Amino acid sequence: MAETIFMIHGMWGGPWYWANYRSVLERQGYRCVATTLPYHDMDPRGVPDPRLGTTGLLDYAAAVEDELRQLRTKPILMGHSMGGLLAQMLAARGLAKAIVLLAPAAPAGIFAVAPSVIHSFWSIQTTWAFWRRPVRPTFGEATYSMLHLLTEEERREIYDRLVYDSGRAVFEIGYWFFDASGGSRVDEAKVTCPVLVVAGSQDRITPAWAVRQVARKYGAVSTFREFERHAHFLVGEPGWEEVAGYVGEWLRAQLP
Repeated sequence: MAETIFMIHGMWGGPWYWANYRSVLERQGYRCVATTLPYHDMDPRGVPDPRLGTTGLLDYAAAVEDELRQLRTKPILMGHSMGGLLAQMLAARGLAKAIVLLAPAAPAGIFAVAPSVIHSFWSIQTTWAFWRRPVRPTFGEATYSMLHLLTEEERREIYDRLVYDSGRAVFEIGYWFFDASGGSRVDEAKVTCPVLVVAGSQDRITPAWAVRQVARKYGAVSTFREFERHAHFLVGEPGWEEVAGYVGEWLRAQLP
């Protein structure tokens, strides 16, 4: 039976942005399944479900866990950005054969704030009570934080597909030290499967130095790789084939 790769998109995203990786990995014989997080199946130009604003990371993880338990096999979890954090949380529940973390958001305990991160979330953080509202970055913020290696036309095309996301999740990731619920907490001792952590040197929203700390959290089971000519949108920016190729090589080495 082919190995299953279960793909978890990041904040504001959807299963659509895994198209490139699916094309590569399915040719290599993997079965790829891309999830849609709760309340993300909306028209980007529409009005978000008000429940989205208070949907936390644990709610997202619970929804994905329900999907994973319906699979006939324990999958490889692949997550980008916030999806990478969710993959860590689910691996700690024993639900993964291996995890691939592309520019992952850091779990509680890793202080990942930098001027570039503040800039990336400026309009959100300066909105009163953002922690209970659906939120989305401006086009300028999305360009600065995630899409700056793309052409203007590509930036607009991707931005027009971005949907609203949870202000609660933004709070739990960025302000974990104030979060009594511990929404972004991960017990690294419970992550025993192989872990690949990938960073882009030019990433402004999950800086490479913070991503490196994520890899260190998992010690001997983790592999860290930093790509010099890449930033945050590792799933679609120029040269994504290099990253996807490395992911395929790592998977073959871990799960021959």
